[in-house]
Amino acid sequence: MAQQRQSTIEDLILTRGLDAVIRNANPWWAGVDRLDVPPFRRWPFDAVLHGLKKGLAPSVVLRGPRQVGKTTLLNQVIDHLLSEGVDPALIFRLQFDDLPDLRRLTMPIIELCDWYAASVLGKSFHEAARSGRQPFIFLDEVENLADWAPQLKSVVDLNPVRVMVTGSSALRIEAGRDSLAGRMSTIEMGPLLLREIAKVRGFGLVEPLLPPNGLSPLKDRSFWAELRSTGERDARLRQREFEAFSARGAYPIAQLRTDEPWERVADFLNETVIARAIQHDLRMGPHGQKRDEHLLAEVFRLACRYVGQAPDQKLYLEELRQTMHAGPGWQRILSYLKFLDGTLLLRLIEPPELRLKKKRGPAKLCLCDHALRAAWLQEVIPIAPADLARSPHLADMAGRIADGAAGYFFRSIIGLDVSHYPQRGAEPEVDYVLTVGEQRIPVEVKYRREIDPADTRGLRSFIEKAHHHAPFGVLVTLRDEPGSDDPRIVSLPLSTLLLMR
Repeated sequence: MAQQRQSTIEDLILTRGLDAVIRNANPWWAGVDRLDVPPFRRWPFDAVLHGLKKGLAPSVVLRGPRQVGKTTLLNQVIDHLLSEGVDPALIFRLQFDDLPDLRRLTMPIIELCDWYAASVLGKSFHEAARSGRQPFIFLDEVENLADWAPQLKSVVDLNPVRVMVTGSSALRIEAGRDSLAGRMSTIEMGPLLLREIAKVRGFGLVEPLLPPNGLSPLKDRSFWAELRSTGERDARLRQREFEAFSARGAYPIAQLRTDEPWERVADFLNETVIARAIQHDLRMGPHGQKRDEHLLAEVFRLACRYVGQAPDQKLYLEELRQTMHAGPGWQRILSYLKFLDGTLLLRLIEPPELRLKKKRGPAKLCLCDHALRAAWLQEVIPIAPADLARSPHLADMAGRIADGAAGYFFRSIIGLDVSHYPQRGAEPEVDYVLTVGEQRIPVEVKYRREIDPADTRGLRSFIEKAHHHAPFGVLVTLRDEPGSDDPRIVSLPLSTLLLMR
């Protein structure tokens, strides 16, 4: 019966062209020893490689927005395994793009793994593992399959294999957590970190201060003071990399192709990142065809306009009524905001639970990269101090972009609870509250030339309430000069904050 099933699978793949497609995606089977991959490796490379080879879970998931380099990193991991002498036959890569033949298979992951074992390994996964030849399976953009998680669960539960998965949809990756509980570890990769920009551009090397595992250093005021000192020691390098970030954002293509004018890079980002998410990702799922592409584009436009802010329900309704000459309901707008959050193009930072007892406040909007705003709205706002000094009329908007950049940066740290603390009654607003265990760290972003003592009122008020468990706060500024003489407040510029990771 098993032989008959394998034969049927092989015939199906051959007749529909998948055999050639899959073999082309795995050229090492035909004798290609190494892949032509970029030498620059993004920060998750070591973590992904460790998780794949020795992690507690049999599968490691790398998720992030489109075009941040997930597929490149996957190929680099494969190339590294080949360089270590891993038998090419033990490496199986599947790319789940828009291949119609894949959709004709009832259970693509399971059936193609069966085909791979029969046609390439020539033995079962168990037989290969018993002889010390454990297979590595790579599933690229797996969320394009509606039921990928149960299939992957079946594969890893029944077979001694190690699996790497990539995906651009946080919603669909998160949806697989229940099925894959204890079977997957997740790593989130956004656009380039500031230190990665320095490396890509050849400015120099900066080591991160926050270790890849563990958040406990954040609870110590000394950690933030050391971070500030690190920024001061590397001031010249920090200035160069932050100016590059200000000018072109943090998408790899923008920093790698500085020979291309910004306008062409903007067109590329609009087409391959934003429009792709709106027009392609929007249509996926059982209710995809019912979603309004135009409404989603308008909701994203509002997110770009109000980045770093927490617009209320009334503002969304009024703005969309004016631009669309229609009145979409609030629940629909909210569902589209959550969809955009799921694409990882933006993050919705909610109020903390301690603020939800009476009334839930609006979420703050944080874009993954200000370059997306510049591309979509065709409006470039500099955030580097020197550039902003030449355009002081853009200071307010630059402050909101900086606020959003800090929020997305915090939110991208796996395991860190991030919320925003809206004003309520006599209690002032605090931009972000980081929670590590029982301790909270209030963070205020004041991105302006001069900081008034009143600007730290929110931080001081938060710290002084014992039930918050916040012994100190962080003030994120535009310039290097300290923004407060209060010993409970550590001030540091945004450019230094972004060197933490």
